[in-house]
Amino acid sequence: MADSVQTGLEAIKKHRPDVVFLDIEMPYGNAFDLLEQLDNIDFEIIFVTAYRDYAIKALNLSAAYYILKPIDIDELVSAVDKIAERKKEGEDIFHTKILMDNIKSNSIQHKKIVLPQMDGFEVVNVNDIIRAEADDNYTNFYLTNGKTFLVSKTLKHFDELLNEFDFVRIHKSHLVNLQYITKYIKGKGGQVRMSDDSYVDVSPLRKKELLERFK
Repeated sequence: MADSVQTGLEAIKKHRPDVVFLDIEMPYGNAFDLLEQLDNIDFEIIFVTAYRDYAIKALNLSAAYYILKPIDIDELVSAVDKIAERKKEGEDIFHTKILMDNIKSNSIQHKKIVLPQMDGFEVVNVNDIIRAEADDNYTNFYLTNGKTFLVSKTLKHFDELLNEFDFVRIHKSHLVNLQYITKYIKGKGGQVRMSDDSYVDVSPLRKKELLERFK
């Protein structure tokens, strides 16, 4: 155990752990201050954080693993089990790198998102996503390069994650990137034409919010 960034660094260098439970907030700094001081992250990380912590969105964007305070023993056991399963793949270390890159970047163009799939995950630039479409408990992503990805999470998850990046939910099944809308077509709800020439329906209940965003 360590009670600050400095003692945490010393403990990691001394004991060379397989797994570190890393509290986001700590005396004289935070988890990211600690990670920035390590030349090589060769251990798995489970972040420990409060539900309203500012870092929640960053953790979800990079698909880094975390547990919430107050810590539930079942979640703790589950976290260790998942780390044991994923350790062979080195996934968590990779996700931590993406997390650190996102935190260091002040530009939307350089923010990355991890899209989990049945056989692994894809890493894409947030700015390259034209739109996302619900498919039951999955989500289809459409990118500027013409590629599409079926992702094993709901559209609601990505709506909450991407709303600060100029994405807007215009329909229960559609989340679009405002910068790629090329035309709005009037109607009860109407439609939008996207830069890839796809047409997406606008829900009457969400029409006002969409038009407000263009003001």
